[in-house]
Amino acid sequence: MAFKLRLVQRFQAANRAEFLELEHQFAELERRHDDFPKGKRYLPFSGREPLNTLIWECEFETLAEVQQALAFFEGDHRHEELAKRQLPYFQDAHTEIYETLEGDR
Repeated sequence: MAFKLRLVQRFQAANRAEFLELEHQFAELERRHDDFPKGKRYLPFSGREPLNTLIWECEFETLAEVQQALAFFEGDHRHEELAKRQLPYFQDAHTEIYETLEGDR
């Protein structure tokens, strides 16, 4: 059974450029460091979420791996330092975990 972790972050629309520049730096951290979970980033084009929402998602084989990724984000000083710079632009954020059903009946 596989799982998808989604971090949903609504940012201040007036600070879109600043928020996305910092998000670009998160993407660079992922690319440069093998220990970072490798996710994909999405901005809504159409749908329920407002346009000032960034969604980061990554798939994992087990729920334990999801929990390890979340603990990694909280404990990694490089991630935390960048997160502190991005936090003033947040309006809302939440975490979602989905169980993958492919392969089931």
